[in-house]
This record gives sequence, structure tokens and C-alpha cells, in this order.
Amino acid sequence: VQLQASGGGLVQPGGSLKLSCEISGFTSGAHAIGWFRQAPEKGREWVSSITSSDGVTSYANSVKGRFTISRDNAKNTVYLQMNALKPEDTAVYLCAAGWPSIVAIADEYDYWGQGTQVTVSS
Repeated sequence: VQLQASGGGLVQPGGSLKLSCEISGFTSGAHAIGWFRQAPEKGREWVSSITSSDGVTSYANSVKGRFTISRDNAKNTVYLQMNALKPEDTAVYLCAAGWPSIVAIADEYDYWGQGTQVTVSS
């Protein structure tokens, strides 16, 4: 199983980025894909999740209304559209896959990608 995150970069406050998480080798049934982020000297923070079976989405309060998670099953890809970005959104963003009982808990996921850097700065 491999997850490849991409789409990060440098953006000014208020700008937008769209991250992609391409998933390969994951043929199991119902599962969830989660986006997490990790800033320097901080723990891994859950951002958003989407289930494979019914597309139910969840968001951390810090990004609700600004970020949108979506999926394209034909392309085995999950996206994270990030709008109205703030400096505090700066972090390495990672995608993960698994069968979490609680989608916001990192330890509940079994597979992780390598992450993509998002920097929000003027």
C-alpha cells in the first residue's frame, strides 16, 4: 500500500492550495482516508477525513468552512482543497488510510504517505 501526497507549496495568507493523495495497492473494502498535519515542535494534528463507502466527511474545527475534502474513486485519489489559508496552517500535510474507529486519532490509521510541505507566509 502506498500513499503519495502532493500539491504543497508557498502561498500568501488568504490564498488557496489543493493537495492530492494518490493511493495504490489498497483494495480493502470500507475504509477512511485522513489528512493530518504536523508543524515543527508540535504533535500530529488531524485535519479532515472521508470514508470510502459513503463519502462521509469530517473536519477539525480549526479548518471547518475553509477546507474541503473530496475523493475521486476512479483515480484512487483524495483531495484537500484549502482556502483562506492562514500562517498557522503552515505544516507538513500527510495523508493516511485505514479503518479508524475514531477518524481523528492518528494511531487508528495503518498506512501513511510521506507528506507535502505547506507554507503560508507573506
